[in-house]
Parts: sequence; structure tokens; C-alpha cells
Amino acid sequence: MMNNDVEIEIIQQKIQYALNKQPSKGSIINAYCHMWGYFKKISTEQEKQLFKKLKTDFENHIITEKVLIDFIKKLADLYEVTYLKQSTIINKAHLNE
Repeated sequence: MMNNDVEIEIIQQKIQYALNKQPSKGSIINAYCHMWGYFKKISTEQEKQLFKKLKTDFENHIITEKVLIDFIKKLADLYEVTYLKQSTIINKAHLNE
């Protein structure tokens, strides 16, 4: 859109639509796995097992998306991953508490 000389209002509407759209289960899992990638080489075996358990529990409707985000936030704080600590997904989740 930006390369096709589209009016700024149209772009703003598309951005707002995307921000308001509810993520699918698959997109939540994809984001969780992507964020986990920052820790998979430095995490403990216990953290790796918890990552897998939480993913399975979410897939089976046992836990909510917030539990996944809280786990990632805990790791981001522990391992000082600034990029994740400042991410919208983590900060938005904790604003809604």
C-alpha cells in the first residue's frame, strides 16, 4: 500500500483493523514459539519442559494466552531480553491486568 500512493487515512484504517483483530489460536502459538526462540539455547531444562507443557495446555484449552505471555515475560525479565520486555504483546497484556 505504501508503494502505491494510498491515502494516509486508508493506511491508518488498515492498521487499526489489524490491531483490533482477535488473533487465532495458530497465530498465538506462532508468536509464543517465536518469542521462545530468544531463550531456547540459554534456558534451563526445567524451563524447556515448562515451555512445552504450556504450549500443549494452551492447545488443549487448559490455559489462556495470558499464561503464555506471563511465562515469556518472566523469562525476558530473568534473561534481560530488552526487545521482548519492550514488546507490545507483553506490555499490552500487563496493562489489562
